[in-house]
Amino acid sequence: MCDNTSTKPCEGFSMDTVNELRKRVGGLGLKYFIETYGCQMNEHDSEKLAGMLRECGYTKAETKGEADLILFNTCCVREHAEKRTFGNVGFIKELKAENPRLILGVCGCMMQQKEVAKKLFDRFPFVDLVFGTHELSRFPQMLLEVLDEARVFQVTESDGEVVEGLPVERTEGFSTFVNIMYGCNNFCTYCIVPYVRGRERSRRPADIVNEVSKVVAAGYKEITLLGQNVNSYSCDGLDFPALLRLVCSEVPQLKRLRFMTSHPKDLSDGLIKAMSELDNLCKHIHLPVQSGSDRILKAMNRRYTSGAYLELVDKLRSAVANVEITTDIIVGFPGETEEDFEATCELVRKVGYSNAYTFAYSPRAGTIAARMEDQIPEEVKKRRLNQLNAVLAETIPSNNDKYIGFEGEILVEGVDHRGEPLLFGKLSNFKMVYVEGDESLVGSFLNVKVDGYRFNSLFGHIIQG
Repeated sequence: MCDNTSTKPCEGFSMDTVNELRKRVGGLGLKYFIETYGCQMNEHDSEKLAGMLRECGYTKAETKGEADLILFNTCCVREHAEKRTFGNVGFIKELKAENPRLILGVCGCMMQQKEVAKKLFDRFPFVDLVFGTHELSRFPQMLLEVLDEARVFQVTESDGEVVEGLPVERTEGFSTFVNIMYGCNNFCTYCIVPYVRGRERSRRPADIVNEVSKVVAAGYKEITLLGQNVNSYSCDGLDFPALLRLVCSEVPQLKRLRFMTSHPKDLSDGLIKAMSELDNLCKHIHLPVQSGSDRILKAMNRRYTSGAYLELVDKLRSAVANVEITTDIIVGFPGETEEDFEATCELVRKVGYSNAYTFAYSPRAGTIAARMEDQIPEEVKKRRLNQLNAVLAETIPSNNDKYIGFEGEILVEGVDHRGEPLLFGKLSNFKMVYVEGDESLVGSFLNVKVDGYRFNSLFGHIIQG
């Protein structure tokens, strides 16, 4: 059994509910549009919402203007995401005037913050439905209530449960997501995620393997296992490295397996060993460092030091051939001095990331950091962010010299039509490579040789493998 999991059937998504909705919308040609903000977890939640709407008789609209139901699936990690949501919701008022049967719903992480959700619900009376992250499986039942002309506000304080069997309308392509766990127990002082996603809950290994098998049978060639901290996965006696080995052995047809996100404090020798031994486990790890200052890391409650982080980097590079590391970095955390900031820049130079997602600290109401003294002025945050990005602009390209003459395999994701059309796809270690080739090769694996690079992208040509 999983010590951090409660599994239940699909509450709210009963066949009675589905059949009633189909009766209501059948033959009307109703369409939905979902706009998603935030991380891959939100993207996958939107795929589940789309799957439920498909089962209930809706089809996908290409634009908001042609939709009969619009959902905003929100994020609250950054302040600008909230402002963007409130702005976009306000624009829908005109569409509702043009289409009286238009239903507007807002869901996701931002709506799990009850006071923010209530503010939006009260401010915009034309919003029909607001629900939090823990109410996803009840979406059809809530939609039925809206069709009965009720305004629905559903935000609960519980951590939610792992609900299996929800339909998923996956994004077309060759790569897709599979959740392995939900929630977070880390409580980094700047982060709102544990408050809006709840405590950690792991899915059962058999359910994960079953979903991966179905996804591969449907033609997907690359799967990313998702969790707020995948390294914390624990269920039926399996930790995360054991789960990776199970998936790779039970679904050998899967060509590529990725995962994110890893917390440095929980990155084990077992995971590094699995990355070195499993051929279809991609040689890339997203390892958020957040700061290079031990003082700031302690204030963030990250529970590792910069030295421990650098030791992990050395272990990974010693054990896993051609591994690439990407990261997240926050500048301007409360109390950050110029010395602290320079420590971050120095760590970036030492690691040599292949890419980094950089942010100016944004206070989130309800977190410890938002109540800290010594908040950094916005102009200082902006200056430090620009300086950090300048360091990355130097270090990322210099790290690409080693790829000249490198031979590897890419999964072709599409065609870049800017200038001369070029195919593009990623190596196992997440490095993007551009090559000349026919558009019919999109979705296939190609052996390539690297001839040059531009910032964090590589350029090469197809070779016979």
